[in-house]
Order: sequence, then structure tokens, then C-alpha cells
Amino acid sequence: MKKNFFYVATLALGLTFTATACSDNDDPNNGGGQPVDAADIDYTSENADSWNNYMKAVVTLLRQDATDLYTYWADSYNGGESYATTFKNHAAPFNSALNCVQQVIDGCIDISNEVGETKIGDPYSKYVAGNVTEALYAVESWYSWHSREDYSNNIVSICNAFCGVRSEEVISGAAVDKSLISDKSLYQALADNGKQELADNTLAAIKNAYDKILAIPQPFRNHINSDQSLAAQEACADLTVLLEDELKPACNDLSEDVLDPVVDNYVDVVVLPTYESLKDEVAALYDKVNALAANPTDQAFKDACDAWIVAREPWEKSEAFLFGPVADQGLDPNMDSWPLDQAAIVNILESGDYSQMEWTGNYSEDSESIAAAQNVRGFHTLEFLLFKDGQARTTGE
Repeated sequence: MKKNFFYVATLALGLTFTATACSDNDDPNNGGGQPVDAADIDYTSENADSWNNYMKAVVTLLRQDATDLYTYWADSYNGGESYATTFKNHAAPFNSALNCVQQVIDGCIDISNEVGETKIGDPYSKYVAGNVTEALYAVESWYSWHSREDYSNNIVSICNAFCGVRSEEVISGAAVDKSLISDKSLYQALADNGKQELADNTLAAIKNAYDKILAIPQPFRNHINSDQSLAAQEACADLTVLLEDELKPACNDLSEDVLDPVVDNYVDVVVLPTYESLKDEVAALYDKVNALAANPTDQAFKDACDAWIVAREPWEKSEAFLFGPVADQGLDPNMDSWPLDQAAIVNILESGDYSQMEWTGNYSEDSESIAAAQNVRGFHTLEFLLFKDGQARTTGE
């Protein structure tokens, strides 16, 4: 998730603005020039055409981003070899298997910290400070009430990177299932080289964070200040400290011969299949959204929502490896910016100006114009258009 703080203040003001972009007949809510509250806007027969076209435009860009991401890793990046080949060969900027493994751990540290400090901690801090509305808008995936599942899948991404597999079953049961861990994983490399306790402690910390997140009552947006939310935040903090202060330094003691197969397995078994699944599931989502636009029914909305949840899973399970093309090409914020600029989304619904979603040139995370484009596209914009209060939207008929 690329967090764009530029829009938080706008969101906290309640998202009410005066619509001026189109005629009364094109207004998706109350009529031209009338106050429009994005949180209350609904799909209706009057705005159906603009709503359908916007959904199609968003999912088309999302499919392109997911396809590009897989292509960069699997086939070719920047006109050369695939990023998978670059990483496995330890080409610059990595230069060694150790540097590659350090990058893997850094990715795990980043998402563990983000889940605890930003995804859970930011709404919690705002809520206990009395900024309730701002806290609610800071909760990622609150339209679908899928926040808790997103965050737990982020922890699964750490488990997969550490255990060299693509399976939440390592940590999803009552106890850790070590039988599923790859013999070419970082876990096993540590265990085979005198660091069994650290390997087990790391796995236990991963499972603890996963369990504590899923212990938060559903939906998270209604339990921001709960004891369970605080416990989940603390579990993520403990995991972050262990990864940074113990796991990463311990890898300095492992030889290149030990770490080489870990890197290869990480790419071939974890990263590439995850991105391939993302590409395929987003393609299926594309089909469902286009079917909804062609024949809007309540069932078609539900089908598109179901497809969104399925496509969301591999993305959230990829967030422990947000480096390389996904970062350098701006694909993370393209697909997953949060919070959204909901006022701008309504403006696009009114105007039909889909060019507001696109940007050109080299990516810079400091560019406000690029951030503005990214805040009206991606998974969460589509979530806003498909879901309301945790349920599929309806046609209103």
C-alpha cells in the first residue's frame, strides 16, 4: 500500500464538495452545483453509464499494471533480461546472494512495520486522540470490510518469503506446520547452520502477528480502538524488531553457497507464482467488471465483488517484496494507493475525464501530479465503486 498523506486532510473534512464539472443530468448524485458527499453516493439508473465506464477504465489500467509487473519479473525488464534473472544472478545493485537475502528481509521489515504502524497504528492513534472521522478514513479497505484479511495476508507474505513457499497453512493452523517449509528456505538455511532457535523464534513471531490480526473483531473499522487492535499492533512491532535486529544480522554468518539456493527458490517458488496469480486473477476481475457494466444486476455486482476479493489476495501476499519494478515503475501506488481522493473520484464520475487516472514520464514518488492520478485508480478505487458498507453495491432497482 502506498500511503499518500497529501489527501488525509481532505478526507477528514468529510469529503463534501460542490460539484461543478457537468450538467444536472450528468450529476451522479444530487444535481449540478449541489453538495455531494462521496461517502453517501450510490449507483443509480441516472449515473449508471458514467459509473460503468469508470469501473471499466479502472480495471483496464489495473489489468495492465498486473500484467506489466509479471512481465518485468518473468520475461524482460527495461529492454533486457527478466528481473528474476537479474536477482538470481545477483546483478547490480545486489552483487551477492547475501545482498539479495538482505533485500528479502528488508521487504519483510517494511511490510511488518507498515501493517503495525500505519495500517493498524495510524487509525488507532487518530481514534484515541479523538479524531474519529479521520481514523475511519485512514482504515485501508474499509469499503469492503476486508481490512483484517488484507493485513493478515501481508503477514503471510512475510511467512512465504521466510519459508520459501506459497502457503498460508504454515501459520494458519493451531500450531506452526514446519512440514510445509521448503528445504531451500531462509528458515532452513538458519536451522541447518546452528541458528535453529532464531529460525523458530522468527516463525513464532510471524504466526503471532498473523493470529493477533485475525483476533481483531470484524470489521476492523468498527474496532479500531479495541484491545485486540492494540495487541496486533504490538505483535507486528515485535516481529519488526526481531527481523531487523536479529534475523538480518544473522544472515551475515551464512555463506554464499548456503544463500544461493535460498535466492533461487524465493524467486521461482514465491515471487513469480504470486505475480502470475495476480495477473490471472486481475484478468478474471476484468471480465467480471466488464460483464457487470454490460448487464448491471445485483448478482453481477456480487460476482465482481467476489472477484475483487480473490484478486486482492495475491497482491496482499506480494507486499513483502515491494522492490524492483513494482517500486521503480510506480506500480505499487498505481494499484494500491490509500487513502483515495474520493472527491476527485466523484468528479471523474461526473466529468468522464478518465485521463485524470493516467500519468507519463519517469516515476517519482514526490510528484503530486502522479500521486493525484494514482489516487483515483487501482484496487481501492474499484473497491469504492463495487462495495458499500462491506456489501456489494446494488443497482437500486
